[in-house]
Amino acid sequence: MVRWAAGLDVKPSLPIVDGIGPSAVQLPEGAWERVLDFLGQRFAEIEPAVWIARMRRGRVLDEDGTPLGPDSRYRVGMRVFYYRELEREPPVPFEEEVLYRDEHILVADKPHFLAVAPAGRFLRETLLVRLRQRLGLEHLVPIHRIDRDTAGLVIFSLNPRTRGAYSELFPRREVHKLYEALAGTRPGLEFPLVRRSRIVAGEPFFRMREAEGEPNAETRIELLERRGAVARYRLEPLTGRKHQLRVHLAGLGIPIANDGVYPELRPRGDDDFARPLQLLAKAVVFRDPLSGEPRRFESRRHLLPDTIRLDSDAAPARSK
Repeated sequence: MVRWAAGLDVKPSLPIVDGIGPSAVQLPEGAWERVLDFLGQRFAEIEPAVWIARMRRGRVLDEDGTPLGPDSRYRVGMRVFYYRELEREPPVPFEEEVLYRDEHILVADKPHFLAVAPAGRFLRETLLVRLRQRLGLEHLVPIHRIDRDTAGLVIFSLNPRTRGAYSELFPRREVHKLYEALAGTRPGLEFPLVRRSRIVAGEPFFRMREAEGEPNAETRIELLERRGAVARYRLEPLTGRKHQLRVHLAGLGIPIANDGVYPELRPRGDDDFARPLQLLAKAVVFRDPLSGEPRRFESRRHLLPDTIRLDSDAAPARSK
């Protein structure tokens, strides 16, 4: 099934195939004679025979959507579009839910372990591709992201003509976001409280850390309930730094349950679907930029404090 549609950053004339848009690379200065020669060197982990097979199936294109073949000549500055393929992509055994849809936006309720859009080792098992395939929505594009490990609300644009009006709400901080998390408790903490700190890049590259200096991240934290050693918190990020909620709770000495990155990085193998990160993007509130009407969407998922313990013998945690 091929649909002609806009991808995340490609021209509307380029095809989306089975829900997957093409990736792009611009050809740099170099002595390559053929596009195939460059692709073989640029992506050394992919055998030339794989590129040839993709070309023969029309999966490598120029900017105009014209298929490129094994003998297509190299041209500096040319943009080449290609369709990623993964030899092995384990399925994510949880389903997303569409909560709302009109002519402009769609609001989805994402499960844990499902990435929002293709990247790295995730391609078909992503929220964007699943929804494109299931609903046949050719112009579907996410206008914000949440982490793969986080469950909850994601807003998509359906209409390229009005996409900017909705996406601009986020950098202007006109979208009020509320999260929930399960974590431990610590004597001496009084809620509600506001955590302000400076969050910067850490090591390895995907981790963040708190550092000295002017705060650039702020989170309001409220205690909702306590069940023994486990508490449920409402988190309101007033800024949008990467991993902000995870870093802030870990910095308070109450890291989110089942967090394998903060405060300590644990070896990561295959996903343990019985132990999702206990973080949920619970609600979003904003004023519709077109109608001016107030909008509020809320996840139907729930974090269940009674199902987890925070010691080494922790029982599997789950969300519903």
